[in-house]
Amino acid sequence: MQQRRIPHPAGATGVKAAGTLAVAMPHEPEVRTWSNDGTVTVVIRGELDIAGEQVLKCALEDAVRRCRDHVELDLGGVEFCDCSGLNVLLAARRHAAGLGRTLSVGVAGPVVTNLLIKTGTWPLLTGTRAPKNARSGETEDALSDDEIKDALGGDDLLAEVAQLRRAMRTRPAIDQATGVLMATFSLDAEDAWAVLVAVSQNTNTKLHHIAEEVLAALRGDSLPDSLQNHLAAAVSALRAGEGSPSG
Repeated sequence: MQQRRIPHPAGATGVKAAGTLAVAMPHEPEVRTWSNDGTVTVVIRGELDIAGEQVLKCALEDAVRRCRDHVELDLGGVEFCDCSGLNVLLAARRHAAGLGRTLSVGVAGPVVTNLLIKTGTWPLLTGTRAPKNARSGETEDALSDDEIKDALGGDDLLAEVAQLRRAMRTRPAIDQATGVLMATFSLDAEDAWAVLVAVSQNTNTKLHHIAEEVLAALRGDSLPDSLQNHLAAAVSALRAGEGSPSG
């Protein structure tokens, strides 16, 4: 059995290696990995959100690259996972499939289980039928809306499912808009994201609407003057060292 520490993205700071465990910056996930008989097992602990997105992406790309047959994920210690983390998992699965390999979630704690059920991605990422009851671990075919309610509870659950699925659809536009701001204003990914969030807060406009307007400008549409001004102001505030560009 071969153990390996997952490398962090180029330029990452404050990361200290401890044996096979990558001790990450606050809010970044901790990753342990080892190889055995063609399978790379990746154990992830902590939070899977935008703050740890690059660490997770780097870890999974490395695992897919090194495995001969399969990557198995242990997400039992994941305390939080949002759609940015889920997007990375889905992208890693596609990457593995493109190389003729497989990637699946072997162990999922309550947080990951609930997210995969709510977004309908449980069968895709585990290769098994969706749990009939998240607590009991019983399995059944993909859940209907009523079955989801019974399994996870809550009258507002279906609305939450719709929001999560919408977030999955809108995330690519947000990622592209972040890239546009990076190129336009010479920002890194974190600062470009902060600018988008600041403008969203300052204008009381949903983030994906702002992203769509930025992308529309690339296609030849005029960027509204008010949005141009808010973007410029947020970038200026960031460069002036005022911390968060929101005002």
